[in-house]
Amino acid sequence: MPGREWFGESERQQVNEVLETGVLMRYNWDAERRGVWKARDLEAALKTRFGVAFAQLTSSGTAALLTALSALGVGAGDAVILPTFTFVASFEAVLALGAIPVLVDVDESLTLDPKAVARAIGPHTKLVMPVHMCGAMAELDALLAVAKAHRIEVLEDACQAIGGTYRGRALGTWGAMGCFSFDYVKTITCGEGGVVLTDREGLYTRSKGYSDHGHDHIGADRGAEGHPFLGLNFRISELQAAVGLAQLKKLDDILRVQRRHKAIVKSHLAEIGALSFRKIPDESGDNASFLSFFMPDARRARAVAKQLAARGITGIFYWYDNNWHYVRQWAHLKACQTLGALSREVRAGMPDYASQDFSQSDAIVGRCISTAISLNWTEAEAHARGKAMAAGVKRVLQQG
Repeated sequence: MPGREWFGESERQQVNEVLETGVLMRYNWDAERRGVWKARDLEAALKTRFGVAFAQLTSSGTAALLTALSALGVGAGDAVILPTFTFVASFEAVLALGAIPVLVDVDESLTLDPKAVARAIGPHTKLVMPVHMCGAMAELDALLAVAKAHRIEVLEDACQAIGGTYRGRALGTWGAMGCFSFDYVKTITCGEGGVVLTDREGLYTRSKGYSDHGHDHIGADRGAEGHPFLGLNFRISELQAAVGLAQLKKLDDILRVQRRHKAIVKSHLAEIGALSFRKIPDESGDNASFLSFFMPDARRARAVAKQLAARGITGIFYWYDNNWHYVRQWAHLKACQTLGALSREVRAGMPDYASQDFSQSDAIVGRCISTAISLNWTEAEAHARGKAMAAGVKRVLQQG
């Protein structure tokens, strides 16, 4: 699944070019760096690869979300609609700005249910944040239509779906802004890192400044730059960007191999009539980092996860019990456990997630099993995995 599986000489060469200059920061020291600008080069390459006008690198995917949310003007008391199935960074970024994460149900795409989104929009709703989980896209047409009807923005959290497309257009480029993560387990990695994508110059200017202490980046003297607004330090380093340059060049090959291996594994599971597969709005645009399927009920899904683990099959995810990705296990969010006091706006507007009904999501995520797709399998190994997984599923079904 992740680009770290293909880490090698090209990444080392890019990093060594930075080490030879001794300039690890992305800004200034123009003479000392001797023409080596890895962050600039990676931003240019990302713009070309994903067909956007602007790209701003950050230190992580979480930093990218915070930067994009800030650029879109999200602040105290604003409501941001998110899915119940995501990574914790999605709601962490919202809360960090004093805004309120409004969680709504997912459908069998494992992403936001557009009908649930429409019901959740209220007077304080600032934007909708679809999360393209496990490599595949949300129902973008329907979500964009809902947002347009209510005159709110869409921010795509595409951190898990780098390289995925919808109707031939890159995920992360459909909304006002989109974010990728380049952490160690993503499709391509910088070790840590992220990027904000947009076609709107004003949002880019805000992102560039916000991620660098509010610097306006005007003029040749960093110390004399203006600060039109407050920001934070979310800068990526030249070392991280160097790794990203090498990884981005591998993306098409990564996608090709992931798609081939996923198809092989799926072919063995497809023979089992009692299971069904995740709904993907555009199958051709799936980045294929995961294969997700549904068992008839949660009891047998949990049993399959245990059965596959007992057979030594790694990379299996039963999200319903997962601490990082599903609302059922987010005790810290439900109890609002923070190191400092929450703002008055958050305390007043935060839904009671300890008692809220997410039975629709439970009925979907509770039946779901996902398997990561490795780049390093041979075709024979992909077939062997598919056969072993199918045997484990059949064993559980036979037990009733």
